[in-house]
Amino acid sequence: MTSDLGKKVKQIRLAHHLTQDQVAKALGVTPGYISNVENNRSLMTLRMLTYYAQLTGMSLDYLAGTIDQDYKDDALDREILNALRDFPSEKKEKLIHIIQLMKDF
Repeated sequence: MTSDLGKKVKQIRLAHHLTQDQVAKALGVTPGYISNVENNRSLMTLRMLTYYAQLTGMSLDYLAGTIDQDYKDDALDREILNALRDFPSEKKEKLIHIIQLMKDF
């Protein structure tokens, strides 16, 4: 896991307009635990990280960071797929066309 996990956890929490109390309640921990994680005084267990990922709609690999380049490529692919999930079909088709054009550059 990267050393910026706490910063990431806090940024995601704020982006979802959640308080430390709300996150703590959802995860079954204390607000102090969330504060410690956000300030890099504690690391989330894999179980807590999984629950946090589910709560915020993030992937575990995005939260934990990556080491291996192949793994990073997979994480980017998943991030793109997640971003496109709610696009209407018409926009997806246009995006495919744009991507195909970009391959030629």
